[in-house]
Amino acid sequence: MTARVALGVALLISVGSFAPLAMNVAVSAESATLSPLDQLLATENAGVKAQATPIINDLAFLRRITVDMIGRIPTAAEIDEYMAWSSAERRLQVIDKLLADGRFADRWTVFYSDLLRLRTGAEGGQAFLAYVHKAVEASVPYDEMVRQLLIANGKANYTPEVGFILGDGADPMAMAGVTSQTFMGIRIACAQCHDHPFDVWTREDFYGLAAYFGKTRRYENDFTNTIYTTEADATTVLWPPEGVGKDSDRKPMVPKFPFQLAEGTEDPEYIVRLKELRAAQEERKLAAKSAKQNKVDDLLAEADKALEKATKAVAVDATGVLAENQSEVEKLKLAQGRYRNSELRTDLAKLVTSPRNRYFAKNLVNRVWSELLGRGFVDPVDDFSQNNKPSHPKTLDYLADEFVAGGYDLKNLIRIIVTSQTYQREHLVNVDDPTRTTVETAFLATSPRRMISEALYDSIVVGGRLFDVKHEQGKNLTTAWRHQQVVKDKKSEEIATANLAAAVQTTKPDMKEKPAAAVPTSGAYSVEDAFELDFNAVLAKKDDEPEVEQMKMMSKEEIEAQAMSKQIGRPGVEYIDKYVKVIFDDNPRFTTALRMETPAPPTHFLRVFGQSTREALGEFRDHSPTMRQALLIMNGRLIHEASRVGELEPAYPLLVGKKKDYAKAVVLAYRDLLTREATEQEIKEGIQLIEAGETPLAGYADFRWVLLNCNEFRFIP
Repeated sequence: MTARVALGVALLISVGSFAPLAMNVAVSAESATLSPLDQLLATENAGVKAQATPIINDLAFLRRITVDMIGRIPTAAEIDEYMAWSSAERRLQVIDKLLADGRFADRWTVFYSDLLRLRTGAEGGQAFLAYVHKAVEASVPYDEMVRQLLIANGKANYTPEVGFILGDGADPMAMAGVTSQTFMGIRIACAQCHDHPFDVWTREDFYGLAAYFGKTRRYENDFTNTIYTTEADATTVLWPPEGVGKDSDRKPMVPKFPFQLAEGTEDPEYIVRLKELRAAQEERKLAAKSAKQNKVDDLLAEADKALEKATKAVAVDATGVLAENQSEVEKLKLAQGRYRNSELRTDLAKLVTSPRNRYFAKNLVNRVWSELLGRGFVDPVDDFSQNNKPSHPKTLDYLADEFVAGGYDLKNLIRIIVTSQTYQREHLVNVDDPTRTTVETAFLATSPRRMISEALYDSIVVGGRLFDVKHEQGKNLTTAWRHQQVVKDKKSEEIATANLAAAVQTTKPDMKEKPAAAVPTSGAYSVEDAFELDFNAVLAKKDDEPEVEQMKMMSKEEIEAQAMSKQIGRPGVEYIDKYVKVIFDDNPRFTTALRMETPAPPTHFLRVFGQSTREALGEFRDHSPTMRQALLIMNGRLIHEASRVGELEPAYPLLVGKKKDYAKAVVLAYRDLLTREATEQEIKEGIQLIEAGETPLAGYADFRWVLLNCNEFRFIP
């Protein structure tokens, strides 16, 4: 039995716990400043008889903040840079750096994808995902993004925001429950069939909310393969519900927002600050626009353009081109009429995103807090109710106020949380469950959190140095037998090819390829394969173009030619099955999981480690340990490649050649994979494992495999 197998058996026996390992390393002298957030928590915890855990050390903080902000562990270069900064400033510096990192948008798009149940396979799903990513990347205020999702009508993929309402088929009843639970954390969907048994919401409340979506329709055009939403004149939401009383008594339901807004004639302090912020932002925009307009060069250029336009208008009037332009305007009006805006949903969007709607801000704050701390003030996070009140209402109010006053800025909210002592506390270890529950519920210690599946995947790629090739060309030649269909009769192939060419030339169908929105990853096994989306390519179609579809049916010949062009095996050609010997350079490069099509297939790494289907409302990620997880992380292709040592890695010369140094190789592995320094005992054990291998390279691969499989790697410190 090899060292890897022996250790693997031991890991399998203990897989059920998934408890984080304690790290006995000194905490730096500098600690996080006591913030207003920490002070409020301390006040609300006055009756809790428990001590808060210490602040985590600098390297543990770097690992935690990097995983939370950009979805992977830090690289060796990032560790060196961080430790070179002043110890008093490095935590704030790395927070600011990560907030500006391009991967921040990737990581927090995953957060929004869970919140919005975003599925790339749904109607308009890819464009919807790309829209959300662009919004996070551009720091679009949360209230503005939600308003667009609630208001939008138009074609799937051409109007990316419409993917939100198409995700539930534009069904008014479904959208009532989705809007309430997703954006306000209120489970009102139960009231669709009867008054809520455990809360104040009635069936009439539910129908009043659904009525805002009653005129919205989903249409599918078979001629142009177009799916779009628009508004009808009549509503489909009637009261009383079907089966209650006489059908003749059913009347259109009047839209009604059942949730109470903050009262008062004067604006609360946080709304005053929001208005001041947005007034200042608008003033800066106007100033920038005015400065640009006042530039002499710009004024001259505008004058030249105006003169040129007027000259062209006079010149083309006699030729009828001007009339053609007028026709384009009429087409634009027709397109706008087809995708009519919804006055009812516009009213709803204003109410949902109003700064006086306390549920709206508190819901998002609670979800972000849970994402970063392991549990929410309200838990489950989508169940704000009379029977499930916040554990720390004043702290939740404070964060909600700051979120609104800061312009609904996600980055600002995250910064407030991660700079607090509360976020930077250690886990509680070696205590009984009642004590653990008391301390973690009071946020006197951080709850153990396993990396989300996307972050775990990318962390393995980073730790194994797989974002780029790590083996020299030709060093990993592998022989494989692959199944192929080979043409049996060459003459029949030539005849079929000629027939196809003639059909295509005769009918001339539109064979233009669409821009590739997804490219395959380089993982070799199906459980780790997926498609990485190119968000820019997805949004390449201009959703503001005035386009009126041509209602044209394709001819029988055109349909046949297109079908033939897509066939792998062509009619009239005989094939035989053969297994062909292939030699290839097995030197894989893996891509990020944060941009993969979502959700992944059921057997994929991401799903095995908890990514949800995003189908059912209220479905969360499952972080429970399973045997499938243990087997995949022990035997999967990704782990295998991450464990192997490449000639282009810094560890290679430490294991082979005259300058080999096993101790330094062990230290390097601990920094690469666990973001910390190895103890003397760990260095000795690592050297023993290297020497126990058939070769030093094989032994080091076994050693890295052990670190990748340990709880400390999977859990956030």
